[in-house]
Amino acid sequence: MENKEVNEEINEKRRITPEKALEMLRSEGLDVTLEQAKNVLDFLRKLANITVTKYLKRRG
Repeated sequence: MENKEVNEEINEKRRITPEKALEMLRSEGLDVTLEQAKNVLDFLRKLANITVTKYLKRRG
């Protein structure tokens, strides 16, 4: 599977696309590019995964 196809498949599973993030950030007055919006999303997803993992480890 090509990298582009993998990215499209991943985006279908996620609710917020880079395009939607771009729209949301711009509506808050932030002037960002599509690439920057994608990077923000990637960072937030990593942060969320770390937070959930730590929480589950403490509970376990």
